[in-house]
Amino acid sequence: MAITDAKKVDYLWKKIGYGATKTDTNANKLAPNEAIASPLLLRGDKTWNEAASIPAVLPGSSSGVVTVYPTSNPNETTADATATANRTWKTNLTDWIPPEFGSTYQVKVYIHTSGDAAGATGGTQVFATGSGNNDEWFFDYQSGVLHFIGANLPNGVDFSGKSVYIAGGRYTGPQGLENIVSGSAVTGNFEFSGSTMRDTVTNADMTFETQGTGQYVFSSDTGVVLPTGTTAQRPTAQEGIIRFNTDTGKYEVSQDGSTYTALRTEQTAADVNKDVFSGDGSTTRFESTNVSTDPKNLIVYIDGVMQEPTQNYTTDGSTATITFDEAPHAGARIVVMSGFAESPV
Repeated sequence: MAITDAKKVDYLWKKIGYGATKTDTNANKLAPNEAIASPLLLRGDKTWNEAASIPAVLPGSSSGVVTVYPTSNPNETTADATATANRTWKTNLTDWIPPEFGSTYQVKVYIHTSGDAAGATGGTQVFATGSGNNDEWFFDYQSGVLHFIGANLPNGVDFSGKSVYIAGGRYTGPQGLENIVSGSAVTGNFEFSGSTMRDTVTNADMTFETQGTGQYVFSSDTGVVLPTGTTAQRPTAQEGIIRFNTDTGKYEVSQDGSTYTALRTEQTAADVNKDVFSGDGSTTRFESTNVSTDPKNLIVYIDGVMQEPTQNYTTDGSTATITFDEAPHAGARIVVMSGFAESPV
């Protein structure tokens, strides 16, 4: 014996109305008394991520996340050969926008000569409520399938050489929770009820990207706290990275992508160190004992005349040892000075 329509309706009532599993007849167990939950499946891969961008009125042409099939060029469907002749027609397109987004998204249906979408409105328009001859149709907006669900096909319509045409709109924006996770979805402004945004992928970079010449703007009157850590906790250096080193108490950056350099954040006084030598007319190389600094910070005088680096003398590149191009004359007073305060970087 076939399943009765009453049992099918009871199943749907319990499933859709109460999210419950049907375990008995309605006479023995009413819907509120069904105890096993059976909610409808909500597929994460089919979520419309930008549904909020669908306008309340069907646009005149495709724009944003809506692709429009206007009455001037509707979608020509194909008959479902597995169904009764002319009963079911397939758009072969999914995700049509239903009227819950606005009444103008109710599809318009025409029956017209095959292969003539531009002239479809000159054919016969049929309506969901039928023509009074039990010839209603139902359109499944998810699957894009139209079915003449009434007892009869549209009254007085000859389907020979004809197709069914559908005019309406489809959602063609990003879909699926995986797109939100991977960052390919386009969304509007965010508001967070919590205070932490965390990347759950170990050792993965979190990338924020602007378009064109847009800047990253922190709109606040407080401050930005940079990543902090010890020298041993330094991440792999890359150009432009900046952090605070808790061992040295200094900000540090990598300019070359391979080494870190501490930023000097204040100017401090420094002792001036000097070495004084006496020329003998033949010696060109003088090794300082009190001066130990970067050769770029040296100042060298001979008899009160400042000498120019690389023009009058050179250094070995790591100490304050200098070599003159010409030996200072006998009795020349040679002064090598270092230890000058440096300007902050």
